[in-house]
Amino acid sequence: MVHNSSFADIVLRGYSGWNSRRALQVLDDIFPKNATEQQPSLVIVYFGGNDSLLPHPSGRGQHVPLQEYIENMRKIAVHLKSLSKKTRIIFLSAPPVNEAQIYGNSVVGQRLRTNESCRIYSEACLELCREMDIKAIDLWSALQKRDDWRDVCFTDGIHLTFEGSKIVAKEILKVLKEAEWEPSLHWTTMPTEYAEDSPYDPLGPDGKTNINVCNWTFLETNEWD
Repeated sequence: MVHNSSFADIVLRGYSGWNSRRALQVLDDIFPKNATEQQPSLVIVYFGGNDSLLPHPSGRGQHVPLQEYIENMRKIAVHLKSLSKKTRIIFLSAPPVNEAQIYGNSVVGQRLRTNESCRIYSEACLELCREMDIKAIDLWSALQKRDDWRDVCFTDGIHLTFEGSKIVAKEILKVLKEAEWEPSLHWTTMPTEYAEDSPYDPLGPDGKTNINVCNWTFLETNEWD
């Protein structure tokens, strides 16, 4: 269920193919400490899938050594924690991959993405979050809880389908609901914008009175509660 006029301004900063090393290069640009506007209430950080690629023989590419990845994520967390006392953080761990879907029957070329490497980087991220008291979501395990995860969660063995994305969204909403944050960031507690009665509201059955629908709930969103 959702309040019709509850609101949150969401800014997406997702760059294709990036790893934690590149993220550090722009961290101050994306989240300046001296920003004159309000600092974010919540930042969801998602790196590890590309970092966990096995190293290419050339030394180039997306791979980031495990210890460097951990330190990169630590630096990101420290920076975000410094933005404001009300800025909350959730880290998403490296997700699994479906190697069979990625490579098929091919025996040609380097097989740099492995589910085992994803597991190692996922566990490292979760351990860092425990150490730094940061909310974390174990995507590697969450996606694999479905028996048919290999068939339904990926478009290409790496990127998520609608079903895979639904799992991620539900895990995030679960954290928001259970977190003892003040103020709470769960959608059921979000303020209702412009909730006052208005003559421009829909007319009721009598054709004379207006109905304020701001606090109505809708059945199609029950699954997100």
